[in-house]
Amino acid sequence: MTTTNFAVPDPGPALRLLSLGAGVQSTTVLLLACEGEIPPFDVALFADTGWEPRAVYANLDRLAAHAERHGIPVRQVSAGNIRADALDPRHRFVSMPLHTLNPDGSRGLARRQCTAEYKITPLKKAARELLGYPHPRRVPRGVYAEQAIGISTDEFTRAKDSGLRFLRNVFPLIDLGFDRARCMEFLAERGFGETVKSACVGCPFHGNAGWLWVRDNDPDGWAEAVGFDRAIRHGYPHATKQGQELRGQYFLHRSCQPLDQVDLDTPAKSRTKKHLRLITTDSAHGVEEDGDPDGCSPWSCRSGEPVTAVDHGHRERAA
Repeated sequence: MTTTNFAVPDPGPALRLLSLGAGVQSTTVLLLACEGEIPPFDVALFADTGWEPRAVYANLDRLAAHAERHGIPVRQVSAGNIRADALDPRHRFVSMPLHTLNPDGSRGLARRQCTAEYKITPLKKAARELLGYPHPRRVPRGVYAEQAIGISTDEFTRAKDSGLRFLRNVFPLIDLGFDRARCMEFLAERGFGETVKSACVGCPFHGNAGWLWVRDNDPDGWAEAVGFDRAIRHGYPHATKQGQELRGQYFLHRSCQPLDQVDLDTPAKSRTKKHLRLITTDSAHGVEEDGDPDGCSPWSCRSGEPVTAVDHGHRERAA
């Protein structure tokens, strides 16, 4: 006698969420939902590191007001202020991909965990709470939230699953065939043409164009970055206080020079674009730094391998 196994039908998402970075792509996704071009979201979640450019926060405020009028609430979630935490001797070590100058003159990159800690973790926590299963409660099999990620067709290789059964990533821009240029046209047509990249002011993966943008468009942010760069020269205060041996020196700029001493006004080639840029890991090792504009999305940060979430203590990682 044989038995037949019938697959359990997918009940569909219990919630539709948007991972909102308030940059070009995710702003486009939110506006598409407001216009009914894609299904509406129950909540748009902004993971706030506490150190975004002022222009990003201004765009976020405007977006929130616009989305609320279309029935989509925008909620900010946070694991703390990455800049303040890194400079607080009482706070545990904060892992940012700082550029390191070793005693022998060689260069490297410090470990990167900032995306996971300050973006993925609070987003995952919020998704659990919205589903009604805050940690440590186990999310039942088959219950999940659909999470839209603002990845366009020109970066489709960054489209990855979350790695969690209760959080399934979808990519509306890829489905619609939107590349970044189309997103910028779309935003300009709707009065959001000044939207800039979403990335921490002091992200070590800024290229010269990115640092120049910060210096010339966000003077307060520039002053904070210069001060931060000086403060972390010999490591994070917490690690130093705990007596950890930290070899070499740490820098925000890939040249391993003090940020306020780097020549940002003599670019390798003409910089005519006004948008904030970042460099990738390859760029940090010598590839032309004024290449493709880059941003920092929780599941598509190109400053290293794509990051997925692990829900420790529960068997909820996708098979």
